[in-house]
Amino acid sequence: MSNSASSHHLAARSSSRHPKPPKPKASTPLRRTASASLFIRSNPTPTRSSIQPVFTLTTAERYALARVVPHLPAGSSALHDAWWVPRYTVDGREGEVFVFGNGSIVCWGLGEAAAAQFARDVVARSQAEIAPLREPETEDLEFVTDPSEQTRLQGDLIILGQTPPPESEDTLPATLPPSALPQETLLARYAYSQALARSTALSALEVSLDNYLSSMALLPDALVRTGRPGLGRVALVKKLGELLKFRQGLNLNRENFYDTPDLYWAEPVLENYFNSMSNALEVKARTQSVNEKITYAAEVQSVLRQLLTETSAHRMELIIIALIAVEVVICLIRDGPELRQMVFGPAEESDEAPLEKRRH
Repeated sequence: MSNSASSHHLAARSSSRHPKPPKPKASTPLRRTASASLFIRSNPTPTRSSIQPVFTLTTAERYALARVVPHLPAGSSALHDAWWVPRYTVDGREGEVFVFGNGSIVCWGLGEAAAAQFARDVVARSQAEIAPLREPETEDLEFVTDPSEQTRLQGDLIILGQTPPPESEDTLPATLPPSALPQETLLARYAYSQALARSTALSALEVSLDNYLSSMALLPDALVRTGRPGLGRVALVKKLGELLKFRQGLNLNRENFYDTPDLYWAEPVLENYFNSMSNALEVKARTQSVNEKITYAAEVQSVLRQLLTETSAHRMELIIIALIAVEVVICLIRDGPELRQMVFGPAEESDEAPLEKRRH
């Protein structure tokens, strides 16, 4: 065997043992602003920590948080719209995790492998996923801690530093368990996490809607060529249901991507953290784009509804015609002789009767 053939054979064996790495995620809005963080990245200071990951993972449309709670590590506690895991260790690396009801988890100080392990060992085991996604949605950022800086988002880097205390005493629990990261920036991390969770949940909706529109792409061509949608009645009804589900998920659910969470109405500093991340991820613009796609899909829905109505009306007409035809046949069988007499008169006597009378 030649060296090239041998190397090809070994490469094939290696690829069969080790799955290919996941396809790189497309450039996100935050990645496009990465240049804004270059100065901080390239100029470390004595007070600044090393750069650590923030990884967001969305695996389902929703989580039943009540099912997740019994499986969370000890010390976990509720924090507004999430459950907070202050310490989670994977392969000797410690971080924290926020679990949100919109089907997302946000890991601070932990990367993709740790997030996937948490989703597998905690969320999946608890059977809390409602409508799991075919392919999870992700967002990865980085952060540093620096008590000499103000907490802010700079480019694609989160700086956790000086954070004003909350306006209300109820915003932060009275007692907090020991955590892997400074407690002074807990609410800032929560606000950033909630914005990240919304973004990846919106990404999941975007993917589902694009798949829906792709499945309907042949409908206009089918109508032009055949005058029919090329889908059965049941399939059409299912498509209508899918579209209604998209609109509900975008505008009517508690996590509707438009409204600012109630917590931030009384906490302007936290609202600024939340909005800065949401704006960097272009959540509003993406939500508007999804709504425009849904508007187009609604036009398709209107066509489908008309097709269903016309199909039903045509079918009813055929049924009525068939019933009338059956009734006519029954009448002919039952009243045929009488109708014949009414139309043609009584039948004439045959010629044989007079001949018999003459013989007598």
